Amino acid sequence: MSPTDARRQQLADNLAVVRRRIATAATAAGRAAEDVDLVVVTKFFPASDVRILADLGVTAVGENRHQEAQQKAAECAESGLRDLSWHFIGGLQSNKAAAVAAYADVVESVDRLKLVGPLDRGAQQHGRTLDVLLQVSLDAPGAEHRAGARPEDLPGLAAAVQDAAALRLRGLMAVAPLGEDPAAAFARLAAIRADFLHDHPAAEWLSAGMSGDLEQAIAHGATHVRVGSAVLGSRPRVP
Repeated sequence: MSPTDARRQQLADNLAVVRRRIATAATAAGRAAEDVDLVVVTKFFPASDVRILADLGVTAVGENRHQEAQQKAAECAESGLRDLSWHFIGGLQSNKAAAVAAYADVVESVDRLKLVGPLDRGAQQHGRTLDVLLQVSLDAPGAEHRAGARPEDLPGLAAAVQDAAALRLRGLMAVAPLGEDPAAAFARLAAIRADFLHDHPAAEWLSAGMSGDLEQAIAHGATHVRVGSAVLGSRPRVP
């Protein structure tokens, strides 16, 4: 078996396991497996893996470093792979936001007003409509936390996105805090989402859950899970 064939088999096997996990978790939550979309996080992995994943039926990939994502999206497009949805899921600098809007289909990490204008300008410049998720922090007040807007800041952020000509508000994204039971964190997220949906009923997407906690996220309403290592294996070392 060639290295390419071996890698394809590895990815196919891993994908099958993850898809079964999603289906089992959805069934346990009284939901259909089709209600949960898989976003495979391909950070640090080559475009050749992305092409294999697409051939195996993956329709969405996630990246969280602009330079790598931009290069990988361009390489895949040049090779004729144009049907993938590219999700930018990492922390975003405002001076790179317009460039991200040139290739991303979804930006999941909008957590402050300063990003809205550049994303909108970048999308308009390229004649695109960009789907946006607001990243909300699930950390306790005052805690040293991962990126994310405070829940009380979501209304203003949502209003700014809705006022932007080329942005489309799709929903929320969150990451469970380190060292906390993810079920408890995602229960808080479900409550935040319920309030958010009251004001924005069309913004139904909820991106939550990764390789280690996708089951808990699905139990609390996740519509998208972001899975990297469980599909691709341990990330390669990078300089």
